Amino acid sequence: MFCYVWSYVVRPECLSAFRTAYGPEGDWVRLFRRDPEYVRTTLLGDRDNPTRFMTIDFWASREACLSFRERFRGEFETLDKRFDQLTVHESHLGDFEVLDESISAERPKN
Repeated sequence: MFCYVWSYVVRPECLSAFRTAYGPEGDWVRLFRRDPEYVRTTLLGDRDNPTRFMTIDFWASREACLSFRERFRGEFETLDKRFDQLTVHESHLGDFEVLDESISAERPKN
């Protein structure tokens, strides 16, 4: 299983909109669910800084993720531009292979 991690600093006045857009039923997840190789997204909120978040997007494989990005490039870029004003800073922290296979088996029902 493959995942990538992003970190965000959100504008204080945009916290609710960010949580909605990036949360478990948000616009990003709805787009990702259009691909059967998408597994899930985890949204993390910093306990000490209410404007700091991380997302972890899980895919069956890196190849599946890249294929999705190619096929849905237009929709992806549209969402990315639409939500750009919600954040002060975004940072791609990296791409990872999931080594704990018990996590890999935890696919939510779409």
